[in-house]
Amino acid sequence: MKLLDLTTRIQDFSDTAALASHLDLVITIDTSVAHLAGAMGVPTWVLVAHAPDWRYHLVRSDNPWYPTMRLYRQERDGDWSGPVGRVVEDLRWRAGT
Repeated sequence: MKLLDLTTRIQDFSDTAALASHLDLVITIDTSVAHLAGAMGVPTWVLVAHAPDWRYHLVRSDNPWYPTMRLYRQERDGDWSGPVGRVVEDLRWRAGT
């Protein structure tokens, strides 16, 4: 697989939106990119801290404002092994491996 880093060409949110519109999936943390991709309807997986921002509620794995968004939450503060492991597992399933 050849990976391309196109982030050096991003100047503003319009560029970010254009790039995201060509992706099959956006994986990110709680940033403006998560909200932009979610609002655009791009499939978006967000790694969420144990004590999340209010927009991510407390126990949901989905987001009522962004139907294409899936949330991967920390079970314990500071421990990202669970959410990252679940993302890896779901990526493998998505890829059929």
